[in-house]
Formats: sequence, structure tokens, C-alpha cells
Amino acid sequence: TINAGDYIFYTDWMWTSFVVFSVSQSTMLAVGAIYYMLFTGVPGTATYYATIMTICTWVAKGAWFALGYPYDFVVVPVWIPLAMLLDLSYWATRRNKHAAILIGGTMVGLSLPLFNMVNLLLVRDPLEVAFKYPRPTLPAYMTPIEPQVGRFYNSPVALGSGAGAVLTVPVAASGAKLNTWTYR
Repeated sequence: TINAGDYIFYTDWMWTSFVVFSVSQSTMLAVGAIYYMLFTGVPGTATYYATIMTICTWVAKGAWFALGYPYDFVVVPVWIPLAMLLDLSYWATRRNKHAAILIGGTMVGLSLPLFNMVNLLLVRDPLEVAFKYPRPTLPAYMTPIEPQVGRFYNSPVALGSGAGAVLTVPVAASGAKLNTWTYR
């Protein structure tokens, strides 16, 4: 059986988690990738880091699927092209740490929601998912927040890009600072 709650659950999960995860994923990528890139001093290290993160996400996706969730309930973020942008900004500015933080951090924050939107469009329709997978019980910390319809022009991409671009730069700077505190 299916009820309205199942459909609302998957719709809310898809859109609300898109904004929240766009910000968290872009900051998570920036802090780790820039740390490793500046630690080695080699452009390309950020992409290597993003590849490892992508593999870990595939493992997590399999774990959720094993728990009975739809296969596309967890969407693997597009981390690798973003890390390439970070590597490119570091390489193109002749290994300028501050340019990597400002330019690379901004590009990561702005681009992740755009790239992830392509992923999100490929996810099956929430109504179809609700019919095949009646709503499972989620732990309280994973319960979706009701979206504020009509705010931010009702665009999760714009909200995610704006918030991501603002937050990713200071987080990238903190990742760069980890090198200074630890090794110099």
C-alpha cells in the first residue's frame, strides 16, 4: 500500500537533502582536497582524493541499498570534476596557495550544485519510488525537513550554489591552515 506520506517523504528527501548535501559535500571536498594538494604540492592530488571519496560513497550507497532503500536513494556526488577544477586553479596560478583557496574554493562551491543537479534529474520520480518502496523508518537525525516552497525562487541549485560558494572558501582556507599548523 502507498499513502501520501510516502510520496512526500521521497520528494522532501530529494529536494531538502540536495541543498544541505550540496553545501556539506562541497565543503568536505574542499577541506580534504586542498589539504592533501598543499601537503604534497602536486596538482592532481585533489583529484586523487576525490576519487577515493567517490569509491567510499559507492560503498555507502551499497550499504543503504542493503538496508532496503532504493538504489538511487543515495546519489553519488560529482566530486572528481570539482577536484579537477581545484587542481587546475592551483596549477594555472603556478602553485599559488591563496589563488587555490579563493578561485578553487569558489569554483567548487558554485559548481557542485550544478553538477549534482544532473545527478538529481536522473533519480527516479518520487511517486514511482514511493510505489515500489513504501517509506522506511528513518532515524530522527535523517528525517527530512519540510522545504520552504517559494523561497530562493524555489531553486535548490541557486541556494546550494550561493551558500556553497560563500562557505567553501573559508573551509578551503582552514584545510590549507592544517598544513601550517602541523608541518611548518
